[in-house]
Amino acid sequence: IKEKPVSMAAAHSTVALIEGECDAADPWDLPDMKDTGVPWSVLDTTGKVLRVLVAVGKVILLLGFLYTFICSLDILSSAFQLVGGKAAGDIFQENSVLSNPLAGLVIGVLVTLLVQSSSTSSSIVVSMVSSGLLTVQLAVPIIMGTNIGTSVTNTLVAMTQAGDRRTFRRAFAGATVHDFFNWLSVLVLLPLEVATGYLYLVTKLIIDSFSIKSGEAPDLLNVITDLLTESIIQLDESVISGIATGDVEARNKSLIKKWCQTFTNTSLMNVTGPGSGNCTSPSNVSVTYYIQKCEHLFVDVTLPDLAVGLILLAVSLLVLCSCLVLIVKLLNSMLRGQVAVVIKKILNTDFPFPFGWVTGYIAIVVGAGMTFIVQSSSVFTSAITPLVGIGVISIERAYPLSLGANIGTTTTALVAAMASPGDTLANALQIALVHFLFNISGIILWYPVPFTRIPIRLAKSLGNITASYRWFAAVYIICCFFIFPFIIFSLSLAGWQVLLSVGIPLLIMLFIIVAINILQRQQPRCLPTILRSWDFLPLWAHSLAPWDSVVALITAKSCCCCKCCLVAADEQDHKDKEPMGTKKDLMVEMYDNPAMSAEREVYSEKKMESSILKSTQL
Repeated sequence: IKEKPVSMAAAHSTVALIEGECDAADPWDLPDMKDTGVPWSVLDTTGKVLRVLVAVGKVILLLGFLYTFICSLDILSSAFQLVGGKAAGDIFQENSVLSNPLAGLVIGVLVTLLVQSSSTSSSIVVSMVSSGLLTVQLAVPIIMGTNIGTSVTNTLVAMTQAGDRRTFRRAFAGATVHDFFNWLSVLVLLPLEVATGYLYLVTKLIIDSFSIKSGEAPDLLNVITDLLTESIIQLDESVISGIATGDVEARNKSLIKKWCQTFTNTSLMNVTGPGSGNCTSPSNVSVTYYIQKCEHLFVDVTLPDLAVGLILLAVSLLVLCSCLVLIVKLLNSMLRGQVAVVIKKILNTDFPFPFGWVTGYIAIVVGAGMTFIVQSSSVFTSAITPLVGIGVISIERAYPLSLGANIGTTTTALVAAMASPGDTLANALQIALVHFLFNISGIILWYPVPFTRIPIRLAKSLGNITASYRWFAAVYIICCFFIFPFIIFSLSLAGWQVLLSVGIPLLIMLFIIVAINILQRQQPRCLPTILRSWDFLPLWAHSLAPWDSVVALITAKSCCCCKCCLVAADEQDHKDKEPMGTKKDLMVEMYDNPAMSAEREVYSEKKMESSILKSTQL
């Protein structure tokens, strides 16, 4: 008996990262921004003058909104320092915890999230190393953590574009490509550093090979932005460094700077000591003279730092989101027709063969230069995120720009370290070089060969998910920057035995899942029949659709409660106005009873909930 050949359909994975079939049109193609206005040739002289004036006005407004956006990021950083700055100093003071590389990495992430500034957290590390409280080897994982923590800002900026799915897909992918690069770099370089001391040894060799003199840190964009930000709030960042270095007096000081110009005079005086002998001995006595008071809104406010920080946090977030929305609207109105075509060609077109590979490296240099000018990688990456969202910059071009931003922020730290005193210059410069070499090593790992540009593929996969399930973006931010670091930190505090016993099985399981997922897409025949898809698992374990139904159910219940409250209030108001009704009114009221409507809605919700539970059962 001859067996009939069985035709086997190509298996496909239903894992959440790749669920959903691709549309005929590539969602990552840059959209055409059509010009819906009147053509220039049709306009008369008055119309042409008006169009030019409107264009100039839009450019001025765009620059104004961009300036306010950058200032709001600075105020946001100050607000986070007021809210969590002293806690950050306390965290850095735990030297026994910092001796664990994973704990140091997580502390770098969490502290940078608290102060919203990798420069501030890096300066704390520099001050601790300079004072001898922390060695350079222990500071290396913390520097890696600050690199991760600073990438959350542009991810939050991308959340403001969640209104349109297509825009949100591109914006969130353009923001998270920075996250994936940092996490993947840490995943490779942190174990390498623990095993070999690669970053420490190379940077020490560089420091020992050159005779470096101290210099002065540049002050480029801050000259412009400080005019506004310093009139709102000024902080004494030495308080955080003082707490981290064990200064008892710093703990009782306010972060809000009161005096901008002081003079401390130290002189040798005879001091009478306590006791019955009344012994007098010479001692150095320091007297601080307060010369000039600062001029900002909160200089005379008696509120605690936490209250001021919360006020600034709310205001800066409101201004930041408003500016971002207005910037996107202006860009959408300006980048139309031929203007959009020219800009997109300049930003996204590669050099002709055989020099096409040079384009990405030029983008890295441009990103580094722009970040050096604005002195903040968060500002630069947050500025290009809406451009990726509206389709002016492709994610393939945003990736090297973000890599350049990583390098640019380290060059600023390098020049700033040159301003350190001679006795601490070597350590400060070595830490800055560690940051620089870490990013260079990450670029070597994840950029030169197109196959290794894994962050782009991961960011696009995440963008596809968040376009379908926008609530997953919030889950990603909470898990990636808070829950996941907290779990690692807790396990690392429990000891290496606990960390390895929990971490190794999880890593093995993750590796197996990734390997099966790849084989399902490329070589399904190599797998057993049951593993050619994830359908043998319950639906909730390999798809976000049931979870989306749960989120929709929770949202519906919230809306239902609000609706019922509104209906009840309207009904009560109606009864107050018309206490007596006719039979006809009563009959109408009987057939239009809000309570019955609410019961029907509750019944439909219970029915939906039971169907969800059935679909999520094994």
